[in-house]
Amino acid sequence: MKSIAALQAAVTATPSEREPSDAELDAIETESPLILADVALLDAQIMTIDRTPTELDQQRIRRAHRRVLAARRDLANRAATVTVSGGAA
Repeated sequence: MKSIAALQAAVTATPSEREPSDAELDAIETESPLILADVALLDAQIMTIDRTPTELDQQRIRRAHRRVLAARRDLANRAATVTVSGGAA
């Protein structure tokens, strides 16, 4: 029978495994405009959950939705640019 201490190394992450890698941090930074736009859209939608949206609420939601679409477009264009420039080298 194995002791728990012998199995601890197999199931416990080392300190280096707990922190995000540089590549993961770069991906988060690249996607942060989209993440922030999604949060703004959710905030606008959450404000109207328990009441009928006013015209101002509807404008706020539409504006936030356009920001999400623009952030997605920019992220897709950036990825396409990196792929094209990376493939041409």
